[in-house]
Amino acid sequence: MTVRYVSAVAADLPRASGTLDLSGLTRLDTAGAYLLHRHAERLHMRGAQADHAALLERVAASIPEPPEQTARNWSLSQLLEGIGRMVVSGGSFLQEITGMLGLFLARLGQIARHPGQLPMTALVHHADQVGWRAVPIVSLMSFLIGVVLAFQGAVQLRQFGAEIFVVDLIAISILRELGILLTAIIVAGRTASSFTAAIGSMKMREEIDAMRTLAIDPAMVLFVPRILALLITLPILGAVANFMGLLGGALMSWIELGVSPAVFLARLLAETGTNHVMVGFIKAPVFALIIGVIGCHAGMQVRGNAESLGAQTSAAVVRAIFAVIVADALFSVFFAMMDI
Repeated sequence: MTVRYVSAVAADLPRASGTLDLSGLTRLDTAGAYLLHRHAERLHMRGAQADHAALLERVAASIPEPPEQTARNWSLSQLLEGIGRMVVSGGSFLQEITGMLGLFLARLGQIARHPGQLPMTALVHHADQVGWRAVPIVSLMSFLIGVVLAFQGAVQLRQFGAEIFVVDLIAISILRELGILLTAIIVAGRTASSFTAAIGSMKMREEIDAMRTLAIDPAMVLFVPRILALLITLPILGAVANFMGLLGGALMSWIELGVSPAVFLARLLAETGTNHVMVGFIKAPVFALIIGVIGCHAGMQVRGNAESLGAQTSAAVVRAIFAVIVADALFSVFFAMMDI
């Protein structure tokens, strides 16, 4: 019984019972021996040739024993050890991210002294990938967010006869928080993953080592144009998101509450201060730095296999989105304390 016939025998063997005579078996390989071993406890086998019996014994001896499942008792020291390891790991990650940020700023200072070193072609390419190609999804998302805000606000404010205040709700929510925050989250999902995948693939193929061999600075060629493209395009995407969010809110206010576009615009200009706009745009460069640095750092952590590339790509997206939300929360606390 060889691997060629194992499938056919495996379908009939479970129905067999009693004693299995192996005296007529002329050929046996490890696949057939493993199949017979699986049914050895249920069937009594006899008549096997000496070499077949030896093969059956070797197959039985080579099958590993399942590991014993022992209940794990957590002690206080083990719990503290686990927390300590997590803290050390987080501190190491923050140190590496700070180093990556410092490397980018150092190369940016070098470009300021020698503008000819700026890889302009790569910068334009990444600005197109990060900015222009993200405009449709950012516009659609912001438009729908504006529609939802206006509709939900209309339902609540109509109860108090304060429908006109839906303009303030939409303007402050979009301009101050949701416009740039949701744009940064979308860009983090698109861009952090693409940065990690591109740089990680180059690291897997040892292209980064080849750059160093040719005296080409990977930070100048790979990191600077990507992060700089984010710094340039994210505020522009934020402006697009603000406009489309206000447009969606104005349209739904007109349909649901009868607030005409002229009234919406007049209320928007009269009651919405420029500080709300500035708060949103101040966040944009910080979010861009966070996304770009985390994406490039994750790409450099890729090892020489595809599994590592996938894991780092997923981790980059999660870390970037989490860091953007944490930074936005810190900005909110800071601006509230400063009464801005």
